[in-house]
Amino acid sequence: MAVHSDELLQITVAAAEDKKAVNVVALNLKEVSLVADYFVICSGNSDTQVQAIATEIRKQADKSGTRVRGIEGMDSARWVLIDLGDVIVHVFHREEREYYNIERLWSDAKVVEFA
Repeated sequence: MAVHSDELLQITVAAAEDKKAVNVVALNLKEVSLVADYFVICSGNSDTQVQAIATEIRKQADKSGTRVRGIEGMDSARWVLIDLGDVIVHVFHREEREYYNIERLWSDAKVVEFA
């Protein structure tokens, strides 16, 4: 059974927070792009933490029955991209996130508030 994108967003954010991801931000792309419904952007303070965050997100997506369409960047752990279909996750090393500033590139998207 397919998980709705809103539920997948919650699963993804919880998995990132479980591994102490820094500055977790979700952008609602529904009215901005056809690429995905949401981008989740977060960072880790070390290569090991970036890999741990990405691994946990993948594990929780698998557990929910969501097919992971692709993962890029696990070896270098500077910017890991996880394609979950309706939710695309960017796990950055802190320094890379500051450099690429992906939130600025998607500034038309609304930031999702979490309770």
